[in-house]
Amino acid sequence: MTTIDLTGARTSEAADVITGARERIDSLDDRIIGLIQERMAVSAVIQDARITSGGRRVNLSREMEILGHYRDALGKPGTSLAMTLLELCRGRV
Repeated sequence: MTTIDLTGARTSEAADVITGARERIDSLDDRIIGLIQERMAVSAVIQDARITSGGRRVNLSREMEILGHYRDALGKPGTSLAMTLLELCRGRV
């Protein structure tokens, strides 16, 4: 298969642009995954401290702040993204 076939582009110039952009997206995705894993670890520390002190595992007012932050920054899909992120970090409630 040619680069054009792999990218769906109609010219080799466009295929080169797409190939380069896809490499950048792959790199960004790797960084995003790493940041999510780091966030999960930090969230575990917070949950452990909260539970050890006699508190609840989840702080709903804080989660509402996070949902609002993502919604304000990314629009309605940001809320869904934040919900998924919260679920990854604290599990289902």
